[in-house]
Parts: sequence; C-alpha cells; structure tokens
Amino acid sequence: MYSLREGKLEDLPRVLELIKELARYEKAPEQVTNSLELMKEDGFGPNPVYGFYVCEKNETDEIIGIAIYYYRYSTWKGKRLYLEDIVVTESERGNGAGKLLFDRVMAKSLETNCTGMMWQVLDWNEPAINFYKKYGATLEAGWLNAHLQDYEIRELLKS
Repeated sequence: MYSLREGKLEDLPRVLELIKELARYEKAPEQVTNSLELMKEDGFGPNPVYGFYVCEKNETDEIIGIAIYYYRYSTWKGKRLYLEDIVVTESERGNGAGKLLFDRVMAKSLETNCTGMMWQVLDWNEPAINFYKKYGATLEAGWLNAHLQDYEIRELLKS
C-alpha cells in the first residue's frame, strides 16, 4: 500500500504543502514562515541540518506523509535524534503510514548511534498522543517551550 524512501530535493514542494497542512490542523497556519528556498539551503546546501523520509502511496507515487528529523546534543544523554514532525495527509491517517515513518526514524536513530530520540506533541492532540503511547513513549510534563525569533534576537543584541 505504501513505500518509504529518503527525501529528495524535488520532494520539497510537496513537503512544504504537508507542513502547511499540519499547521492548519494545529490551528496556526500563519506561523509557517519557512520557504522552499530555506528548505533547499538547509537540507541540501553545503551544511545540511535536517533529513527527511517520505511515504508514498504505491498505486500513485503520491507523497502522503513525511518525517523530518535532525540531531541534537543532550549534555545528560549525548547524541539524540529529534523528530521535528511526522505528517500524514488527513485522508490517509489511520492506514499505517505514520507507523512506517515512525519506525523508520527509530531505525535511523540506531543507525546513527544516537542514545535515543525525542519529539514534542501538543497536549490536545489526542490521536498523536495515543499513537505514541502505543510505543510506550514517555510523555513528560513540566517542560515549557521557549523561543526567540530572529528579529527579536537582533533587537536584543542591539541593546
């Protein structure tokens, strides 16, 4: 029904579409400021900072899902694979594509000698929470996400 492969440069337009679909699902479409140009540079330029897998529907070769990951370093645990996003287009959810993608990313973490992997899930996203619970994943409470945008950093460093 589905096949998996590593993502390629020519996949990026569809990848960005799926990212925007996820943002609509998470009720934050206006927060997607990424672009094809940035994704090309960041994923296929001289210093790639992320990788991804695509899940295709066998009969059409249409990309119906993606898993985007990168590596981070934990001072407590060492090298970790960070799963940024798994996205399966709405019409294909519940048919096994998410499992294929998640399993592949888990395998990638072992292939690259990571001490484990991590990701985030919104506290209201029950389908995703239940999906991860099937794996016995630890869902931590007590951590708050923090971020600064580039324009905020510029202003702060000026002062």
